[in-house]
Amino acid sequence: MGCESNDDLLFVGYDRLHQLPGQFSVVRCKMCGLMRTNPRPTRETIGYYYPDEYGPFQAGVQPQKPNLSSLWKKVFHSVIKYNFEPVPPIPPGHLLEVGCAGGRFMHAMAQQGWQVAGIEPDSKSAERARELGYSVYTGTLEDAPEPPLQYDLVVGWMVVEHLHAPVASLRKLHEWTKPGGWLAISVPNAASLEFRIFKDAWFALQVPTHISHFTPRTITQMLQYSGWNVERILHHRNVCNLAISLGYKMQDWGYPNSRLTQALLHFETGSWRKQQIAYPLAFLMSLFGQTGRMSIWARKTQ
Repeated sequence: MGCESNDDLLFVGYDRLHQLPGQFSVVRCKMCGLMRTNPRPTRETIGYYYPDEYGPFQAGVQPQKPNLSSLWKKVFHSVIKYNFEPVPPIPPGHLLEVGCAGGRFMHAMAQQGWQVAGIEPDSKSAERARELGYSVYTGTLEDAPEPPLQYDLVVGWMVVEHLHAPVASLRKLHEWTKPGGWLAISVPNAASLEFRIFKDAWFALQVPTHISHFTPRTITQMLQYSGWNVERILHHRNVCNLAISLGYKMQDWGYPNSRLTQALLHFETGSWRKQQIAYPLAFLMSLFGQTGRMSIWARKTQ
């Protein structure tokens, strides 16, 4: 955000998600407080750390037969992931999703009357979204061409922390949004208790693909610097980061193959009943802004 290079070293981490080589320092700017991964891979080499098995690349629309059990799971997951609707309560219009993966969120919004488009750097995921009938640009936000219209709403779920030039990217989205239009994003919360406890073993750290590590204060500063007015910050009722981080520590302590370690590492993708049991803790932590994921609603300033 225009700061001089004047950083404090916090700790050194590595790629725990895919066990790819390299060590990456996490530093904090003494001027603005923004935490960053330094050194970081370049835009030309970062793709190495997004292998085909990278989780978001696997997401897509999977048809299900409606039944009471699947309906309850859907409702429960929406409740524990957010403590709110994921986007501001505005009438349907034109929507852009940055990092749309296989099109699951776009598809859900299209069913609610939105005209949707997406940007997705992974070619296979982008093709799956196009097969659903949606317009998707294959590439990065930095390289995406100007759209033929302005959007009422732009969304990006766990995207901004991946961007090499977040300020320029947020300003670009500002230009693409109608006056009074909205931006809804989610990012990991590096001001959370999870981050302070686990540090380099924090699941949401995910170096080196996570280049910036935001707190509510620093994401607000960046959005304001980019022309957005933050209307609301919402802390997710979700302790998946906490569970998986504890699984990482169990690995560090020499118990990589224990049943407890494996259950923690697969907490997010395992039985939804485990998340149901953990919901009271997630609810309490979210009240104090201490869960590891947050969403931000911002509006284009005039």
